[in-house]
Amino acid sequence: MRIFLTCLLAVSCFGQEESRPVQTADAASASSSTPTATPADEVIPPGGKRVFGVLPNYRTADKSQEGTVIPASRKMYIASKDSFDYPLVGLSAVLAGIGQWDDSHPSFGQGMKGYGHRLITTYADQAVGNLFAEGIYPSLLHEDPRYFRRGTGGFWHRTGYAVSRVIITQKDGGGSRFNYSEWLGNATATAISNAYYPDGRTAMDNSTKLVEQVGIDALSQVLKEFWPDIRQKFFHKKNQ
Repeated sequence: MRIFLTCLLAVSCFGQEESRPVQTADAASASSSTPTATPADEVIPPGGKRVFGVLPNYRTADKSQEGTVIPASRKMYIASKDSFDYPLVGLSAVLAGIGQWDDSHPSFGQGMKGYGHRLITTYADQAVGNLFAEGIYPSLLHEDPRYFRRGTGGFWHRTGYAVSRVIITQKDGGGSRFNYSEWLGNATATAISNAYYPDGRTAMDNSTKLVEQVGIDALSQVLKEFWPDIRQKFFHKKNQ
């Protein structure tokens, strides 16, 4: 619940964004201030394709791209890259290790067999959640799954903005609204997970899992917000 309250606090601080006129990606590329659009598989997000060389960063876009519209195929591309990029296995391995340590889902047992169950199910949680929250629901609900990085402003302002994006998202037609895709996507993944988790099928367990999944997304967006700055300062690499 602390993660959820933090998100609500961020929303109260930043509120709704002003509506922007609809602008297609082609129109944006025609502008002198916006780079020419490139094919989906050639787009390099701010800071590169991975945060710290590990976490997928395909969902991040520069703030200059706000107001552009991407097709459903691009949304599914982003979702598939975030779901099946190999570093996600590493993240799942860490989360599975935490689950092994505190003996979550005790019916899985301990030892390598128990850890293997936790690894597979944790990976499924992340992958299914990404597919629904970043691809399927944004396509159906006409919402933009991208995270538009600010890149300027104070630390707390940018952190609050990054966290609040799990509550507020942009619509394809311009403007902003509640991020239905984020919550419905992770809620759907949580419901599906009841099929492979023999423990923790109560309403409270599912609610906790949903908030944890959204909290992970909020934390990942904070990392994506500051990663280009960290990359340039400590690794002396120019940002894309």
